[in-house]
Amino acid sequence: MVAQLQRSQTETTRITPLMIEVIDLKKRFGVQEVLCGVDIAVPAGTTTVILGGSGQGKSVLMKHMIGLEMPDSGEVRINGRNIVGLGGRALNDLRADFGMVFQNAALFDSMNVFDNVAFPLRERTKLSKQQIAAKVRGKLELFSLDASVEKKYPAELSGGMRKRVGLARATILDPKIILYDEPTTGLDPITTDQVDEMIMTAKEKLGITSVVISHDISSAFRIADQICFLYGGRIVEAGPPEVFKRTRHPEVKRFLASWFEEER
Repeated sequence: MVAQLQRSQTETTRITPLMIEVIDLKKRFGVQEVLCGVDIAVPAGTTTVILGGSGQGKSVLMKHMIGLEMPDSGEVRINGRNIVGLGGRALNDLRADFGMVFQNAALFDSMNVFDNVAFPLRERTKLSKQQIAAKVRGKLELFSLDASVEKKYPAELSGGMRKRVGLARATILDPKIILYDEPTTGLDPITTDQVDEMIMTAKEKLGITSVVISHDISSAFRIADQICFLYGGRIVEAGPPEVFKRTRHPEVKRFLASWFEEER
């Protein structure tokens, strides 16, 4: 099975260079082996959705991609560079290539929308106030937020608007990669569709490589170029949505069964 997955992913990445490559990644916490040899290849400018049940290690895998966790063995390559073992300034410099969108958007409650989005620019650049204002307004506009929201605080925003502001902030430094942690959890269908549109906008208009941790099957089929299913510490199925739907793996079929029933 592992060899088949590797061949499948190689075929999809033959032309497009890889932005993220996870190779035989293993991680244990005490006696529990959470990742047991994970292999993932994420081509540049594409969206990969990692599906799996609760407690399967999806968030642990994402933390390895950004260097918040280090594996017991294996490699994580970002744009060809193995980040395992990096520390200090080298790791911080690498993280500048990443943006994060959290489940609850993780906005600063004490800051208005403008200041939330401007925060990374003020912390990491020496841009003038005028330059910062121009970049903030450009990103807000990209995600369909007009000037009327700039002075609002997170508590005054709908769930969908908070997600938009979170994505505007995540992209303000023009990262190459965005990691999304359960971006549609707890949202109604209309807002979920809006979040999906935002993810696709970030890919199409900014050329961003996206990795989405999710358990939302409908959303995954809508936004993904590639779906990977994490089970038992390994990726047991991987491929484009249409191929993924035809899986023969029993656990993946069981996971998809309720979605197929709803579609009927």
